[in-house]
Amino acid sequence: MQPNRVEQPRKFEEVAYVLEHLPYGHPKDTRPLYRREPIVQAVGEDFFTLLELIPVPGAQLRAGDQIAIGRWGRDKIDHVKRRIDYDELTQNARDVLQGIVEELVTKNEKRFVSFFNNSGPVTTRMHALELLPGIGKKAMWQILEERKKGPFADFNDIQRRTHIADPKKTVIKRIFAEMQNQDKYYIFCKPPLKKEI
Repeated sequence: MQPNRVEQPRKFEEVAYVLEHLPYGHPKDTRPLYRREPIVQAVGEDFFTLLELIPVPGAQLRAGDQIAIGRWGRDKIDHVKRRIDYDELTQNARDVLQGIVEELVTKNEKRFVSFFNNSGPVTTRMHALELLPGIGKKAMWQILEERKKGPFADFNDIQRRTHIADPKKTVIKRIFAEMQNQDKYYIFCKPPLKKEI
């Protein structure tokens, strides 16, 4: 079954954040050192796409660095090698990813609050709000009723008006579920590439 896109425009990542710079390639690469190329594991800013990048020779990159990866403005990255799955990340990259996702959700709060304000049904039986962890029918109806009275201003407003314990944490949990391909619906992340069998 193909993943379903929910309110997802088609677009490529222009900016990414370094999760780990591996000057000698991935630790699981069994080829001799001279055959390996340096790689960078990174996460895209807009769709949380997990990527393997090839740095330009001599580029100094640290975890958390913001880097240009689009067609223009690239100075530290030679090219995007491929998309990767969450389970291909090193442990260090996973540890850094948590903080970066939290930072991006905080920085782009309006985008995620807009989801609470504007999301619609995914199917005749399910609303997009129900894709968020801990949001069942009762919480969904409460959100829908509250947003009729006026749009939510921020995460605190959502929490105050709907009694959702921590809307920001709820969004972060959903992003990680999508990055780990735990659901067929994608509301914040780019769906995985179709794998050849």
